[in-house]
Amino acid sequence: MNAIDKSHAGDAAAPLTLYGTAVSSRLLLGTAQYPSPQVLAEAVRASRAEIVTVSVRRESAGGKAGQRFWELIRGLGVRVLPNTAGCRTPKEAITTAQMARELFETDWVKLEVIANDDTLQPDLFGLVEAARVLTEEGFKVFPYTTEDLGAAERLMSVGCEVLMPWGAPIGTGRGLNNKYALRTLRNYFPGVPLIIDAGIGAPSHACEAMEMGYDAVLLNTAVAKAGDPVRMAKAFADAVEAGRTAFEAGLMEVRDMAAPSTPVAGTPFFDFGEKA
Repeated sequence: MNAIDKSHAGDAAAPLTLYGTAVSSRLLLGTAQYPSPQVLAEAVRASRAEIVTVSVRRESAGGKAGQRFWELIRGLGVRVLPNTAGCRTPKEAITTAQMARELFETDWVKLEVIANDDTLQPDLFGLVEAARVLTEEGFKVFPYTTEDLGAAERLMSVGCEVLMPWGAPIGTGRGLNNKYALRTLRNYFPGVPLIIDAGIGAPSHACEAMEMGYDAVLLNTAVAKAGDPVRMAKAFADAVEAGRTAFEAGLMEVRDMAAPSTPVAGTPFFDFGEKA
């Protein structure tokens, strides 16, 4: 398949549907590492995000601070997507997801099972195992995965309806490391919501992902650690919308040779005669 099938997308202004829930914003925002709760709240508003991710381990261990954080998130009127960040075994991730369902009163969970401490690469075997158990328990699983087609097929076979491939390792800001594989994944699953998760460092990276036909982008560090997180959140929101609109409008095909924008045929020819 050479061209991306846009049948999953519809109108550029149409909402994105995730497990039967329609959301208008295609930017999902993480809530860690912000300089203050006030800056976090302002950044979420500026991003126009309707879904934010929250680390279950951090908030469950936060005591009164965790309760204040939860009250802040509730006040923003956004949907919480708890994540199992830091889990390194399927059992650990499953237990953390179960805690999240009680703590945040949602069956949505961003499933992370980490294989390597240096790259934070997903453990694809453990990820599939945990996803199978959680979907059987009624969870709506958002798996943090790689661009591996085999893993994607297995995740879908155990009940995942959304896939979240990384752009690059978490927190690196390198953008889309393997564009060929990401395009292949998008082409291979034209009707599946795909969300780029991790590695996005600049609004241009987010825009490029959306131009490739991805349905949404999830990011955290690029906004939280920016000099001005609020302005950066708005920049990402605008970039995501621009990329999606461009994808829907239809990008021009890339060529190896130049093509004149003004046709040569019919160009007037002026003969000024021989010079004296």
